[in-house]
Amino acid sequence: MAPRAEGQASVELLAGLPALALAGFVALQLLLTGYSLTLADGAAEAGALAEAGGNDPEHAARASLPAWARGRATVSSDAGRVIVELRPPAPLPALAERLEVSSEAWARAAREAGR
Repeated sequence: MAPRAEGQASVELLAGLPALALAGFVALQLLLTGYSLTLADGAAEAGALAEAGGNDPEHAARASLPAWARGRATVSSDAGRVIVELRPPAPLPALAERLEVSSEAWARAAREAGR
């Protein structure tokens, strides 16, 4: 007599759910990290443009970020160079620190351009 296979599909499904959940979590984390990099790029550019116009680059960079990202960002500027570091949302703080993204933009400062 052949072994019975009733319920085999349910057991296989239950065994595969953790792997499927992990794959979904990894994909979502990669999307959030990529989105954070895009935000950091835009903020660095906004800061550099503000510097070129003679305005405060750090304020402009922070103002260009959405509210949830402002507390996760570190903005620095020096002689037209603006660096934005941003920690993406993550369930574990250590993971957010390891996935931190950074972007940099440069523009000639208004005072250097002879204005």
